[in-house]
Amino acid sequence: MVRQGWAVEFTRYSDGRYAEAEASARERLVGMHAGAFDDPADWRAGRRATATQAPAPVSAPEAPGDCRIKGNIGSGGARIYHMPGAPSYAGTQIDTSRGERWFCSEAEAQAAGWRAPRG
Repeated sequence: MVRQGWAVEFTRYSDGRYAEAEASARERLVGMHAGAFDDPADWRAGRRATATQAPAPVSAPEAPGDCRIKGNIGSGGARIYHMPGAPSYAGTQIDTSRGERWFCSEAEAQAAGWRAPRG
């Protein structure tokens, strides 16, 4: 988990045995290291980042060519596509590192297993 960036070394108990794994994850910007977070030990000690220390949001990648349909993955894992002009389109951000993607047609999105928004 440490090597994949989903845990950090707790040196109080690990005696440095995960230091190399954590350094590798930080260097590769994987898991939690892909963004900013408070180290759990710092958080427990009351050393917390303020809102002004938060990193600027990463801008969404531009749609490739004429492929303007946004393939978004919801918090529950649902794969939903959003058509240009739909109410949810403008507010939907695409994060390709999470597996989100662009589609060139509604048929392409459906063939890939994505669905239209409900409601």
